Amino acid sequence: MADEPMNALPPSRGGKNQAANAAGSDNQSLYADRVRIYPQKVEGAFRRFKWTALIVLLAIYYLAPWLRWDRGPGAPDQALLIDMPARRAYFFFIEIWPQEIYYLTGLLVLGAVGLFLVTSLFGRVWCAYSCPQTVWTDLFMWVERMVEGDRNARMRLDKGRWTAERIIKKITKHAIWFAIALLTGGAWVMYFTDAPTLVVNLLNFQVSGAVTFFILMFTATTYLLAGIAREQLCIYMCPWPRFQAAMFDEDTLTVTYEDWRGEPRGKHKTGDSWENRGHCVDCLQCVNVCPTGIDIRDGSQLECIGCGLCIDACNRIMTRLDLPRGLIRLDTVSNQVARAEGKSAPFRLLRPRTIVYTGLLALVAAVMLFGLTTRSTLEVSLLRDRNPLFVTLSDGTIRNGYTFKIINRARANREFILTLDGIEGATLAVLGGSSGSRAAVFSTKPDQVETFRVFVTAPRQALAGESTDLSFVLKEDAMENGEDVVQGTVFLGPKQ
Repeated sequence: MADEPMNALPPSRGGKNQAANAAGSDNQSLYADRVRIYPQKVEGAFRRFKWTALIVLLAIYYLAPWLRWDRGPGAPDQALLIDMPARRAYFFFIEIWPQEIYYLTGLLVLGAVGLFLVTSLFGRVWCAYSCPQTVWTDLFMWVERMVEGDRNARMRLDKGRWTAERIIKKITKHAIWFAIALLTGGAWVMYFTDAPTLVVNLLNFQVSGAVTFFILMFTATTYLLAGIAREQLCIYMCPWPRFQAAMFDEDTLTVTYEDWRGEPRGKHKTGDSWENRGHCVDCLQCVNVCPTGIDIRDGSQLECIGCGLCIDACNRIMTRLDLPRGLIRLDTVSNQVARAEGKSAPFRLLRPRTIVYTGLLALVAAVMLFGLTTRSTLEVSLLRDRNPLFVTLSDGTIRNGYTFKIINRARANREFILTLDGIEGATLAVLGGSSGSRAAVFSTKPDQVETFRVFVTAPRQALAGESTDLSFVLKEDAMENGEDVVQGTVFLGPKQ
């Protein structure tokens, strides 16, 4: 087994193997033409599950931008919105600011580790049922089947002459594909702008150039990837198949062929004995229904997305021949080895790698949950002027300038009182506001970043030297027992 390549291809796609075998020859091309795949319609448990996943995921994608969430006056009421002009991301009751990009990073980490965990347990279940490429390709192939017919009809149509029937069917298919792609591109942009407003603007032809560009870009990529590229994206462009094998072990559920039961394969006639031969009748139904065109009987392959449609096809043949189902099944390597010996190996959920992945998921989720539940609606930053470092006024006092930024994440106007601590006799003045006192009042608008220029003036004799410690104490006016926000800094002056 160690000498067999993981991505061995069936004879039907031998052009790729032939190109690989020619690697050492100078007079042969390494280029191999694409072998067109015509997946056949199949019914069964895995196909029904794929339809269910497709309907649910597409419904979420197209309908989610229309969900509403009341955030108060002046706030967008779209439940899921990434507001680029306002630099906010809204997820129902959660509002993410640019300074909180670590939450999005945490979501990406959760998604990645969750994918590792699911892959180590159930194989390429993401590729089989949840990947956007799989979902939209399934939808496009369904349209193709409705317009042009099943596998044999499509093959005859493509090999035949360009008749009126062929032209009409091709135009109809591509028109429906383009309509789906256009809806997909429009729905994607709705996550970045208000959905009802976007629809009204589209109907009135009043959208901006940027919106038009992104709609057309996502329309083109959906049409090309789901309609034209299809399995080429999974086989050649997507990096996931290249490293997902590192997450597999002998207890990972994958689509397997019981060669110990199916071999030697061959055609079977009604009434013939099953002795001294396998249960595989070489009907090629497992190959015909495969969306990537592989033969699962050749073993685990890079091109296999684990959808299980070959299982549905094989089970139908086994039922027709009155043989046990499961010649092709979702199973682990451990159980396959045990079954070949007449035993069984139970599926193990708890394994070192699954424990590690689960622990990482719990840790990252706990950190994010703690951060969200304890996050403050107030954030303060202080920056001291560096040019000039200080100014000597006509009365001999020294003045330093500071820039205050107050982030008010609450959906209400707030007032704050700023006081000084650390230098005796120091006073502060706010540009455009109060001056010459030990305290100042700041007003902030809801869900805004407010910037204030503050000047502190201190007697020269009150300074400890070139640098004197100084603290600003900010307290919300409406909070009698609220905690103070203290910002420490230094006050610079001339040499004594």
